Amino acid sequence: MQMPMSAVPASSAVQDVRPNEELPPVVRIDNPMPHRLPEGENATPLEVIGTTASDKLIILMVGLPATGKTHIAKRICRFLSFFHDIPSQIFNAGDYRRQLFGATMPASFYDPTNEEGSSSRIKACNAALDDLIAYMKQEGVRVAAFDATNGTKERREYLMQSLKSSGIGAKIIFLESLCDNEQLLEENIRRVKLNTPDYRDLEPEAAVADFKRRRDHYMSVYETLEENEGPHIKIINSKRFIVNNIRGYLPLKVVHFIMNLHTQTRTFYLTRHGQSEYNLLGKIGGDSGLTPAGKEYARRLADFARDHIGVRKVVDPNTGEESEVQQPCRLWTSTLRRTKETTQFIDHSKFKYKWDNGDTGEWVQFRPMARRNLDELYAGVCDGMTYKDIEQVYPEEFNRRQEDKLTYRYPRGESYMDVTLRLEPLAQEMERTREPVLIVGHQGILRILYAYFMGLDRKEAPYVSIPLNNVIELTPHAYGCHEKRYCLMRREEMLNDGQDEPVTSMPTKKISAAEQNVVYHPQDPVMNAPSC
Repeated sequence: MQMPMSAVPASSAVQDVRPNEELPPVVRIDNPMPHRLPEGENATPLEVIGTTASDKLIILMVGLPATGKTHIAKRICRFLSFFHDIPSQIFNAGDYRRQLFGATMPASFYDPTNEEGSSSRIKACNAALDDLIAYMKQEGVRVAAFDATNGTKERREYLMQSLKSSGIGAKIIFLESLCDNEQLLEENIRRVKLNTPDYRDLEPEAAVADFKRRRDHYMSVYETLEENEGPHIKIINSKRFIVNNIRGYLPLKVVHFIMNLHTQTRTFYLTRHGQSEYNLLGKIGGDSGLTPAGKEYARRLADFARDHIGVRKVVDPNTGEESEVQQPCRLWTSTLRRTKETTQFIDHSKFKYKWDNGDTGEWVQFRPMARRNLDELYAGVCDGMTYKDIEQVYPEEFNRRQEDKLTYRYPRGESYMDVTLRLEPLAQEMERTREPVLIVGHQGILRILYAYFMGLDRKEAPYVSIPLNNVIELTPHAYGCHEKRYCLMRREEMLNDGQDEPVTSMPTKKISAAEQNVVYHPQDPVMNAPSC
């Protein structure tokens, strides 16, 4: 007869030990920490992400001016260095040409029949190539991008021969960007090229005309990549991709990233959730709801999303009159309550829309998408505590975090390094997206995304100021990222609204430019409320 589990004596599950019986000696094993690395306790070894430390890659850019070569090369190097800790550097022939011969060169300088100009440009390209070779011979470096037109087969053969004879032993791939869309070319010229040092002091129309003459000179001798020129990737209008004979983890990682990339203008809006109950108490983590002040910010954010993010200005080509039209926008939040409550007043109207690929369909404006990789850095056993509590209960942990905020991992929790790794797929999604994106997240998460797009070192990310009640507008471009901040609710309104009524009953007022640009101290206990 089988005895029920509830009737089994507790002592029957283990061997009884007599009080006077001598226990066997404990064998002590020296078991070292598995993640103790020279780069830091929580650094991720390159082998973990699928490659070896000895692999090197050289990317040779190919393409006419204004096809997005520099933008693509910079995004690749930025992505690899920030999310994968792979040392990467760009060698731009244009920068060397400006250093050697000056910035304001006329279009005739680029005429292939101009022997002096051709000789000078080759000299600048070779100087960049020499520095690239010297860089790639260093220990620890991994990726280099040679950013130049490289528009003839003869020139590309010279590059391959020079790199192979240098003894670097790196993989080499060509990356060609082609654009035959006149509207896209015009946008690239006006948005990017007119802001370069070459045209800084010229009138816009004169600069456009000069640049188009320069481009025509390059086009007169340009030869597109052929299949027999080795491993290469062709990008056509940021829509069509041709991948030829690409092998290896790192080259294929680049291919995957490029296919999520485009050169069109896109804007991201980053904001923390409204003030939460835990913010008010100085606690970190948790899943608390919003305070009355937090709900008021949610109302103002909804107005800002409708009036600022959700519309774009267009100019009538016939009359020159400017008007506003609705544009499709995306909304991402974490899965935590405080971010969802911050978006509760945002309107989700529907309208018909036609995309640039010709597709048409119904668009749900600011359709909420909760993403788990946007959840705040998890504080483990410290979740729900104040920093003063942590200092008293876990003084050693508190000091360790003070010493190295980037790699410090909360007991049973996460580090900024851990969060960086889980944000990699989200960063690729942001590179792919063409519509404006409003991201309602948390301080730790937004710090990393901000640092990535603003070109900051990962070590700086944990110290970036992301205050409450502010929207940060980021617009990446070929030479960096434009930033603008909007303060939708001042600190004084959170502490005292001058009445006994709840803050949420206050009428929404129009924020002046001075109020939008207000800056608060990084240690401000209200606007920079504690987070992980």
